[in-house]
Amino acid sequence: MENLNSTELNKKAYAGHLVFGLDIGTRSIVGTVGYKEEDRFIVVAQEVKEHETRAMLDGQIHDIEKVGTSIKKVKEALEAKIGRKLTDVCIAAAGRVLETANAYGEIEFTEDHTVTKEDIYTLNSMAVEKAYSGFLEKNDTNQKFYCVGNSVVNYYLNDLQMSNLENHKARKIAVDLIATFLPDEVVDGLNKAVELANLQVVNMTLEPIAAIQVAIPERFRLLNIALVDVGAGTSDISITKDGSIIAYGMIPTAGDSLTEAIAMHCLTDFYEADKMKQNSTLTDIVHYEDIMGLKQTITANEVDDIMEPVLEEMTTRVSDKIKELNGNKTVSAVFVVGGGGKVNRYTSKLSEKLGIQAERVALRGKEVMQKIEFPDSQIEKDSLLVTPIGICLNFYENNNNFIFVSFNGEKIKLYDNKRLTVTDAAIAANFPNDGFFPKRGKELNFTVDGIKKIVRGEAGEGAVITVNGKPANIHTTIHKEDLIQVQESTAGAAAKMQLGMLGESKGSLVVEINKKNVQLPKFASVNGKLESGSYEIHDQDRIEFLKYYTLEQLLQFMDISWDSYAGYLVNNERADRETKVYENFTVAMLSEEEYEINEDLEEDLFLQEDLPFLDNANFYEKESEPESGKTLTNEKEVISEEKKAEPFQIVVMVNKKPVLMSGKSRYVFVDVFDYIEFDLSKPKGAIVTTINGLQAQFMEELHDGDILDIYWKPI
Repeated sequence: MENLNSTELNKKAYAGHLVFGLDIGTRSIVGTVGYKEEDRFIVVAQEVKEHETRAMLDGQIHDIEKVGTSIKKVKEALEAKIGRKLTDVCIAAAGRVLETANAYGEIEFTEDHTVTKEDIYTLNSMAVEKAYSGFLEKNDTNQKFYCVGNSVVNYYLNDLQMSNLENHKARKIAVDLIATFLPDEVVDGLNKAVELANLQVVNMTLEPIAAIQVAIPERFRLLNIALVDVGAGTSDISITKDGSIIAYGMIPTAGDSLTEAIAMHCLTDFYEADKMKQNSTLTDIVHYEDIMGLKQTITANEVDDIMEPVLEEMTTRVSDKIKELNGNKTVSAVFVVGGGGKVNRYTSKLSEKLGIQAERVALRGKEVMQKIEFPDSQIEKDSLLVTPIGICLNFYENNNNFIFVSFNGEKIKLYDNKRLTVTDAAIAANFPNDGFFPKRGKELNFTVDGIKKIVRGEAGEGAVITVNGKPANIHTTIHKEDLIQVQESTAGAAAKMQLGMLGESKGSLVVEINKKNVQLPKFASVNGKLESGSYEIHDQDRIEFLKYYTLEQLLQFMDISWDSYAGYLVNNERADRETKVYENFTVAMLSEEEYEINEDLEEDLFLQEDLPFLDNANFYEKESEPESGKTLTNEKEVISEEKKAEPFQIVVMVNKKPVLMSGKSRYVFVDVFDYIEFDLSKPKGAIVTTINGLQAQFMEELHDGDILDIYWKPI
């Protein structure tokens, strides 16, 4: 705790390790130095200094520099008394904007295990971390909070309540505890003021936690007792029951509110009024000087009457808070400490509000300091000293529960659970989560035939981490005053891909052109426009791989002009530019002579297929009738229209299964693909098609009862 200067003279020897505690109050700063010897605490030096201005209000530092100067004076005075330099200090924060959280933690062992102090420390730390995590989830403000203390409510050994776990054999140990939190501006203000006095905080607690160390010994904690520490700016409250501290709370009203009432009534400055308040508890007549410089007197009873309205409100709020913390019911007794509680009528009014006997609400000073020794006989055991001494004693309960490290040049304060890593410091410094890991470049999102696709960007470089100049990683353990440097990770190149790199682009369509098989690469449409395999895919592109070529596209691929031939057949049917050509379709490119022959052939087929019910005599007879006025061509159109107007159904067997085809007046082989599941876009060999055991043409007409076989034959 102390740092000795070997060049110092008159160095004093002490039997124990010296602990320096500072009670940085709203009205004054109390410094205490002492050491623990068995179950006693020996106070070797104490120094009190009042703030020269109202640098603190309601437990909150308003002028850090002035408070830091006062702390430095207290420190130097103590150093002169003990003959040693002081560098480390324990402090306590007032419960201004106090928040609490309950938590449960447990540790299970694989076999019977003798519980050690380290096990208990780990258990408590685990519960504190859970409490902190739970508190952060509920904290809906942007304000940062520090955990400034915790108290064990109950320990459990194999699910049975136990007051002390150490040295017991256990399969499981557990704890219920209360953790307390304060806003960072409260905590940081205290730390900064202490640093200005060239001191470093090694332990921080809450004022009510510190006070209860002295005011309510463990032997009294079986009882339902409230402790009220009435300072200048805040009234801090804690409740005990069944051997444990069960709750903490505060109200932002205390002794300064009483002082202000006196100052306004008697026209004095704040400091003169504060003296009047203190003297009213010691004498019947109080002398003072008002702001005009006139000497005045007032009775103690009159001072009490002036404070009465404020005292009424203050004790009401304290009473209500005690009941709230105690499950909406009163307590058995109240111990009052702190200077604000020494004013006349405070304890009697509080007892009235709580509805308990006046004797059970009392100031506690020397009564609870039986094990506190003051070698300096001039120091009187008083309720004012309870919290300063409790701050020192808390050091032994929560030794070094905070450490400071430097993260990228910023000083970071961490709760020391003995397992801190670089990650913990990064979280406290608000370092981005992805700052450690390689970042990928921008990804590429697009769809292929309606299916979403993602191509990841390239990975960048990971963060470069050092601790005290040596290479480290996110799991590296850190300690007090470590220097952590993290060079943030980088992003890689954005994702890139060409159309031809997609798996769907592989393979080809096989088409028979003029009785020769031709392999055609797959065409892709990107956002409605045909693109080649070298096309660079863009984010949000809509890509469709076509399962066919139009006849015009096929000719373009083969570098053939449409006018190079007189006509074209696809599966033996006349085709135009938009006719679709699928896998294994046949294409015939006809010369002028072949085209004319094809026309004649079609006409013959028409006569054979569409007019089977007409004989020549009847035909010519109809043609010769003057009233008909119809030529052969006219008759063909009439019959064709008549057939179209009368669709009918047929049933064919496809791969030994019946298929009903309906809605047309004429059916050809290719129509059957509208009724069966057979993917022509993914060839699995050579396609075999037959009608009634004979090779089929795609445009060959189907009849009711036809037997069709369609399958892939391995090549």
